[in-house]
Amino acid sequence: MSRAQHLAESEVPEQLMQGHYARKQLGSRSRIIAWSHRRRLRMAARLAAPYAGQPLLDYGCGDGTFLAQISPLFPDATGADADAGQIDECRKRFANLSRVSFIATRDLAGSNYDRRFGLICCMEVLEHCIDADVDYLLEDLDRLLAPGGAIIISVPIEIGPALIGKELLRAIAGRRRIGDYQYRDSYRWGELMRMARAGAATVIARPTHPFGTGVAHSHKGFNWRRLRSPIERRFVIRDVRFSPFDGFAGWLSSQVWFRCERLP
Repeated sequence: MSRAQHLAESEVPEQLMQGHYARKQLGSRSRIIAWSHRRRLRMAARLAAPYAGQPLLDYGCGDGTFLAQISPLFPDATGADADAGQIDECRKRFANLSRVSFIATRDLAGSNYDRRFGLICCMEVLEHCIDADVDYLLEDLDRLLAPGGAIIISVPIEIGPALIGKELLRAIAGRRRIGDYQYRDSYRWGELMRMARAGAATVIARPTHPFGTGVAHSHKGFNWRRLRSPIERRFVIRDVRFSPFDGFAGWLSSQVWFRCERLP
């Protein structure tokens, strides 16, 4: 087994479990939630491994768990996040990782980052963007991507049978006061049935919440099939994968992955 394959199959080291995401999801008291998120992390590692050695950007890095796990394959890795508190915490927790740095996403605006990264991972970010910001973010990722590079985008599946299963699991987790599921934006019955039968054009009203100096969506009402159109306006989608089950066209999975390259 190659080093890349071993890393992709490995569990999250216990020393990484101090981060907010790692504690809440990977270390959840719900075995299903923990298993699903660990599978998500493994899929991210599998998709990233073929690009080992390229300058890596994790756009929306959160608590840095993924970057810290994948860093042995990437001698030049950068995590960027809009949450200044997260960045400060990552810098302290991972100070011993000389090949990993953390910056605020606003700092990526500098021209020194143009065409800088051979691999960009953007996971669990676009579903929170209001429509006006999606195209802007994709345009910025295009600016940051090096010639011949690739972008890995992941977003949650919030339509079809998967949504019904997720909502049931969230309701149970909320009753057990696991994580922050008791504070989720819940669906009305009509909304739930509409999204369970959703096609690429299906929309419902999506709540927004304050985030930084603007607003962001929760997961409620997100339709990953609608996201294909803005992605394809700027990139070529080379591969679509799913987790935790990589098959069944995503009907039984919680996450979808797009591996993209710049348009010719």
